[in-house]
Amino acid sequence: MPMESGLVFDIQRFSIHDGPGIRTTVFLKGCPLDCWWCHNPEGTSAEPQILVLEGRCIRCGECRRACPQGDRAGAAETCTLCGRCVAACPTGARQMVGRRMTVAEVVAEVLKDRVFYDESGGGATFSGGEPLLQPRFLRALLEACRAAGVRTAVDTCGYAPQEDLLALAPLADLFLWDLKFADEARHVRYTGVSNGPILENLRALGRAHGHIWIRVPVIPGVNDDAAQLDALARCAASVEGVRQVNVLPYHEGGAAKSRRVGRAYRLDGAAPPSAGRMEEAAAAFAGHGLKVKIGG
Repeated sequence: MPMESGLVFDIQRFSIHDGPGIRTTVFLKGCPLDCWWCHNPEGTSAEPQILVLEGRCIRCGECRRACPQGDRAGAAETCTLCGRCVAACPTGARQMVGRRMTVAEVVAEVLKDRVFYDESGGGATFSGGEPLLQPRFLRALLEACRAAGVRTAVDTCGYAPQEDLLALAPLADLFLWDLKFADEARHVRYTGVSNGPILENLRALGRAHGHIWIRVPVIPGVNDDAAQLDALARCAASVEGVRQVNVLPYHEGGAAKSRRVGRAYRLDGAAPPSAGRMEEAAAAFAGHGLKVKIGG
């Protein structure tokens, strides 16, 4: 029987923002949300992509000469993702984002830092994109890590079939749950989908799993008003299994990444929240009896 495989777009070692301790974060490709502030736009498509670093491009033309499409080189509608332009680029300006990996290949990368997990209480975090878009691959990864004695976390937006979520719940030690809005209309406007399934899934997971960290991105002018923060805090406090809330300050890292994959960035001009504003956001959650941390 062939080993389960999936599409991965990055593996980040020595991560300290994706769960407790020192971790290896595996980013699975594909996401059902279209967040205006997305920090990983290269992970939203469920297919491989060519990423272009304009600052490295020297306009040498090697990519066009290598492309089997000839005069149509570079046209998105004719690109077959063969990767020849990537191999031909002398400066690394063109990169393939997303490669198929087996469970064994991913776990081999994870185990390289096992000594750091043991010392720090860390482990492997499966993020994205949205890891629940590849449920069979994610399940196999969680099972393999458990067999190897590596603690695991799943970082999810929660927009997935509930049966997939609950089937995976016993295999993960921790869930990092992104909670962006309590208001459905705002959620639809800024992410493209309703938050109804997300909130239903969160409540169902809370009844089945005792270790959930809520992660709230604080986006100035979008979800940081007092009423919205209070509604999010009340939501988090009502869910069994929530052990911590992380309020995450917005940053502009997604803007440049979006341009590299040819994607519009819709929060140009937004500034990261001040330290004082983040303290106020944290206080909104602490006021409901929740343990709160600023940052990951």
